Amino acid sequence: MKDEQPVEEQAAQLPADPEAYDSPRGVQARARGLAAPYIAGGTDPDPETGRREERRYLVILLVMVVVIVLSGFVLGYLAQLVGLQS
Repeated sequence: MKDEQPVEEQAAQLPADPEAYDSPRGVQARARGLAAPYIAGGTDPDPETGRREERRYLVILLVMVVVIVLSGFVLGYLAQLVGLQS
C-alpha cells in the first residue's frame, strides 16, 4: 500500500481558486465554519430529468403497495374457498 499525504499537505499543494472562494457554496461553508467549500447537495444542471425519474419511481412504488395489499385479500379469499381456515 502506498503512503498517502495528509489532507493538509494535499490542500497546500493545490493552487488557490478565487472563484471557488467567492462562490455561493464557499460563502455558505465559511458561514457554517467548515474548512472546505463543500456542502452536501448542490445545483442540479437538469432538475427536470431527476423529477421525471422520481415520478416514475413513485408510480412503481404505489403499484407495488397496491399489489401487495390486494394479494393479501386474494390469498385470503382463496384460502377461504379451499377451506384452509377454520
